[in-house]
Amino acid sequence: MAEFRVQGTKVLAVSLGGAGEETVRAKNGSMVAYEGEMAFKKLTGGGEGVRGMVTRRLTGEQLTMMEVRGRGVCYFADRASDVNLVRLSGEKLHVEASALLCAESGLRTGTTFTGLRGAAQGNGLFTTVLEGAGQAALMSHGPAVLLRVDRSTPLQVDPGAYLAHQGDLRQQLQSGVNFRALLGESSGESFQIRFEGEGLVYVQPSERNTVGGEL
Repeated sequence: MAEFRVQGTKVLAVSLGGAGEETVRAKNGSMVAYEGEMAFKKLTGGGEGVRGMVTRRLTGEQLTMMEVRGRGVCYFADRASDVNLVRLSGEKLHVEASALLCAESGLRTGTTFTGLRGAAQGNGLFTTVLEGAGQAALMSHGPAVLLRVDRSTPLQVDPGAYLAHQGDLRQQLQSGVNFRALLGESSGESFQIRFEGEGLVYVQPSERNTVGGEL
């Protein structure tokens, strides 16, 4: 298996080839250095199967991954983002596509369409799904925060702060009010993602810029 470790807080070091040539999938263009012998191959669609590629075409959003194969150590980073490691033991992890930096080849990938960020703007909201046993590396603006959801305590998350979730969770998009709207600085309707059930939600302490205006 590939060995993942974080160098500092912003660089992911992946050791490959402990028992022969190994592979991982990483965000295209995220390699910053490597030691040993490595080969890089661009993957289309960012997920497995026709469904993933079709969904991305419909939503107008893209996730481009590359396969990294070889023996040695490869270093990945993207825009000085913080790197957060997640280990899966057979369960599913739903990840905001732009937050996925790297995943072990043993993890199956796909795409799930989850709704719309804003009905007026028609911007798609989808997640990349990782399933199986292995490690994945997520990127965040600032250290990621892990929030637990139980059946008695639903959780509302700003779409720009959402990174990933796992467990038996139901999610829905709902309109809401944020501080910018209260201050008169928001140019449009605000939305939140509501999670109900049992599970974990990863959020970042900073909001991404969203295509459909301020959320």
